[in-house]
Amino acid sequence: MNDNFEQYAVAVIIVFGALIVGGLMGATIGFGERDGFFFALGSATAAWIAGHALLFDRPHLYAGFVVVATLMAIGATLVMAF
Repeated sequence: MNDNFEQYAVAVIIVFGALIVGGLMGATIGFGERDGFFFALGSATAAWIAGHALLFDRPHLYAGFVVVATLMAIGATLVMAF
């Protein structure tokens, strides 16, 4: 495995924060789901922090924040779908 964590941290920040969760935020606003938007915003924030945790070589914090981001993104999707 590559020991260059900076590339992985940048990938997490860009992919989660900008593309996936940004689209989810836009969709929840488009459907008028305020609660879903806040879940998506929390997911983006947790993913952003996860990228920094990996950048500072804290793998346990990274894993925790990725789990939080995933759960919040699922919550936003469920709020929007139901």
